[in-house]
Amino acid sequence: MTYEVKSLNEECGVFGIWGHPDAAKLTYFGLHSLQHRGQEGAGILSNDQGKLKRHRDMGLLSEVFKNPANLDKLIGTGAIGHVRYATAGEASVDNIQPFLFRFHDMQFGLAHNGNLTNAESLKQELEQRGAIFSSTSDSEILAHLIRRSHNPNLMGKIKEALSLVKGGFAYLLMFEDKLIAALDPNGFRPLSIGKMANGAVVISSETCAFEVIGAEWIRDVKPGEIVIIDDNGIQYDSYTNDTQLAICSMEYIYFARPDSNIHGVNVHTARKRMGAQLAREFKHEADIVVGVPNSSLSAAMGFAEESGLPNEMGLIKNQYTQRTFIQPTQELREQGVRMKLSAVSGVVKGKRVVMIDDSIVRGTTSRRIVQLLKEAGASEVHVAIGSPALAYPCFYGIDIQTRQELIAANHTVEETRQIIGADSLTYLSIDGLIDSIGIETDAPNGGLCVAYFDGKYPTPLYDYEEDYRRSLDDKISFYK
Repeated sequence: MTYEVKSLNEECGVFGIWGHPDAAKLTYFGLHSLQHRGQEGAGILSNDQGKLKRHRDMGLLSEVFKNPANLDKLIGTGAIGHVRYATAGEASVDNIQPFLFRFHDMQFGLAHNGNLTNAESLKQELEQRGAIFSSTSDSEILAHLIRRSHNPNLMGKIKEALSLVKGGFAYLLMFEDKLIAALDPNGFRPLSIGKMANGAVVISSETCAFEVIGAEWIRDVKPGEIVIIDDNGIQYDSYTNDTQLAICSMEYIYFARPDSNIHGVNVHTARKRMGAQLAREFKHEADIVVGVPNSSLSAAMGFAEESGLPNEMGLIKNQYTQRTFIQPTQELREQGVRMKLSAVSGVVKGKRVVMIDDSIVRGTTSRRIVQLLKEAGASEVHVAIGSPALAYPCFYGIDIQTRQELIAANHTVEETRQIIGADSLTYLSIDGLIDSIGIETDAPNGGLCVAYFDGKYPTPLYDYEEDYRRSLDDKISFYK
């Protein structure tokens, strides 16, 4: 469903370019393709022969750069950009990236996608050593670690700093003479490299951004890898050999755009395969398939093709309603579902409907959509989810970090079915998810992080460990 209504959000998206005379403008277009990854704030930092300039603000990219002069002033052949939805740090312009750090002997910019699991420990240690933070974002920590490193050369400082931060992170660092990208040892967040016809090198959270600027994909950044881009070309290095691919499975399920490719797998194709596998696991009689727009439409196609049922447009999304994820009350957020979606009575009336959605978080959205379909005349509504039950929090860059928020953590499948008012509820199996995505790798779980479904995290949780263990015993009721 939509990011705003479902209240499940990726932290952010990053984009960078080196070696193009219109670097900032191309970064704008690249970030526009990544807007779905963050709608709270945006910013661009440019590099004009070593002089770094920046503009950032709260709001959508088009709002931040509504005044053309704010983009025109960002001249230079290098740039990095960022769109933000926060999982760590309050909503404030001080937390909008890219960050820009100026010292007497150097300056650099930083953009980060992900979440650090040892941020609080590192921040306390740094503050005790005299560090002063200008934001509440965990992203700023890396800059302090780089600056305080005693390693004699810059790359040594960066490697030392990267080895100290834990969790999920994709970093872009803009220095006076180079652009550097780095990925965490598990590759939780996606990051890809592209090249333009004039030789300019591009880095992006998703490959969909390459299409809009005419760049050609080269390859994905590997876990634990550092990519150094300067006027001499691209160099590949690493800061650790202790790596294990575990990319966030929610990228394929929900976050990434359908036209993006991640580790050799097209997102739309993966979602279609998830839908087909879900149809094989589905055990009920039905008449039509209806996907919840927009992120569930690919899975609905796959389900319909595999089951032989017609794929109908039984739900219509209103593209022009305001963003509802910032609404202050649950009542207003729930009303947002009716503002976003309408059921088509002429399609669903008298039909046994299979309603395909990508996930269930709190159950609020699912309950409202089932209600819409039944009010429109559906005789039965069978909810089929193109992912396993979301029962455990994410600590690597998604804004769900407590089990209390998750209906599947607190209720059985049957209880959840009753809460959302469906005639049946079917989740895709974990094995079905892994097989459907189908990354070519020998890594555990097919190179995916599936901890949100089985509670088996691929890394220690560090600062989150104690609260998480305590939360395993806490249960709340979603019954109204």
